[in-house]
Amino acid sequence: MMRRNTTRTATATPGRRPEGGGRFAIWLIRDAARLFGRRFVRAFLYPITLYFYLRRGVERRASAAYLARIGRPAGRLAVLAHLHAFASVVLDRVFLLTCGFAPFDIRVHGYEQLQAQLERGGGAMLLGAHVGSFETLNVLKQERPQLVLKFVMDKLQTQACNGLLYSLNPDVGAQIIEVGSDPVDFALQLQAVAQGGGVIGLLGDRIRAGELAVSAPFLGAPADFPAAPYLIASMLKLPIVLGFGIYRGGNRYDLHFELFAAELRIERGQRDAQLRAAAQRYAARLEHYLRTAPYNWFNFHDFWQRAAAVPGVDAGRLADRAAA
Repeated sequence: MMRRNTTRTATATPGRRPEGGGRFAIWLIRDAARLFGRRFVRAFLYPITLYFYLRRGVERRASAAYLARIGRPAGRLAVLAHLHAFASVVLDRVFLLTCGFAPFDIRVHGYEQLQAQLERGGGAMLLGAHVGSFETLNVLKQERPQLVLKFVMDKLQTQACNGLLYSLNPDVGAQIIEVGSDPVDFALQLQAVAQGGGVIGLLGDRIRAGELAVSAPFLGAPADFPAAPYLIASMLKLPIVLGFGIYRGGNRYDLHFELFAAELRIERGQRDAQLRAAAQRYAARLEHYLRTAPYNWFNFHDFWQRAAAVPGVDAGRLADRAAA
């Protein structure tokens, strides 16, 4: 029986939508938080959440559609709770950047699985998602202060908001490897981290224009996931460890580390099948964690829709060429 090719090149960027009132809201959260503290500013998250609910129809509808897929009530209160969880995590980024982990109750699960891979030498890939707070995974720096930890990020997607937040701690910029930079320089930066025994952090649940995408079942329907993490891990011979910083309300986060692949080889003759298998495993684990904390997923667009063409080149295409 013939199998349909489930790898394709993404032709649109669902996440690239004008930030609207986001810049003002982030400015308000950032500056008020510094002046008055976390507890005071959390009260303002309710009107901010209501503002986005009323003004951002695309995000409101995407939230309702996602909550329905995961089996949660998808009415107004549920969508507001989803948006409020997102606003809460954004607020906490201010304190993570300025105060570290002191204001938070952070519980770590499965860290030994990542530690075991790092002790082998040769680095590791930390594969996350737009779930909770990926920045809480910086707790690794507390456990291993000398660890080189770099995050691959598309600065253009949330340039205004991230610019305001990272102004609180300019040192964070040194941890970022920017997608869309010179392809050779991008590859060399990744290689340097791996050869130095460091950790490369990637998010595996959002594709960009020009990126090789893999279809996998997710919450009851096929969805596109980027192939880049698996191609990069194969190219650099990195083990993959999943990392999710789940927000549990108040000041509590649960950090989950889980070995995904001690070794992942994407071979030319079996590339499509191997990428499909990797994406399906990732989607299944992502679904597992979301079912334990459904308001933690912050992809506010139609994740299951394939959109129209927009040109672009990024890490997925670069890694695809390197593995070909």
